[in-house]
Amino acid sequence: MTKTSGFWAVIPAAGVGSRMRADRPKQYLPLAGRTVLEHTLDIFFRHPRISGVVLVISADDDWFGDLGIETNKPLWVVDGGAERCHSVLNGLTALKAHADAQDWVLVHDAARPCLSDADLDHLLDTLHDDSVGGILATPVRDTKKRAGPDGRIVATVDRGAMWRAFTPQMFRLSALESALEQALADGFLVTDEASAMEHVGQAPLLVEGSARNIKITQPEDLSLAEFYLSRR
Repeated sequence: MTKTSGFWAVIPAAGVGSRMRADRPKQYLPLAGRTVLEHTLDIFFRHPRISGVVLVISADDDWFGDLGIETNKPLWVVDGGAERCHSVLNGLTALKAHADAQDWVLVHDAARPCLSDADLDHLLDTLHDDSVGGILATPVRDTKKRAGPDGRIVATVDRGAMWRAFTPQMFRLSALESALEQALADGFLVTDEASAMEHVGQAPLLVEGSARNIKITQPEDLSLAEFYLSRR
C-alpha cells in the first residue's frame, strides 16, 4: 500500500515588524485575548491533518518563552536567519529529522492569524496529489497603477491575470529545500516560497482563498483581524 504523505507546518516568526511601531515584534502583540502568534499556531495545532509544527524565531527572542504554549502535537522551535528564506531553510533542516522527503510542508506567515479552517482544508484537498504544490491566493479586484519615481501614475496595469499571494504556501519538503538553496546560490533573495519554486522552473498552483486571510503589517490591521476572528 502506498504511504500517504504527511503534512507539516513551518512558521517563520523571526521578523521584527518595524512598521507596527510597537515595543515588540508584531507576532507578540495582543489580539483578542491572546498574542497574534498564539492564534496562528492554534490554526495548525487544532487541525487533524497537520502532524507537527516547526516555529522559527529570532535567536535573541525575549517573548516566546513567556507564552507557555501547550499542545498535544510536536512543536520544534529553532533559530531564524538573516531573511525569511534563511529562516524557512532552518525550519526545513529541523523538520528533516522527523518528516519524509516527499511529505508536504505548509509555510505560513506568523502574522496571518485569520486563516480559516475551511481555507486550510481547501488547500490540502486541492494540492495533496499535485506534482508541484501551490499557494493560497486571491484574485486582484482593485484597479492597479504603476508609479513613476515622482509618485505619478505612468500606467494602469491589467489586473485580469493578477493575484495576491497569501500563505500557507505548500510544497514537498525536499523540493522546497532544493529550490530555496538554489535561489540563494544564484543570489536570488526570494520573499516567498513560490518564488523559489518558480526560480527553478516550477509553476505552483494558485488556490483561491478568502481575502480575510490578512497579514498584519500596520497598526490598523489588528482591529480588522480582531473583527474577523470574532466572526469565525
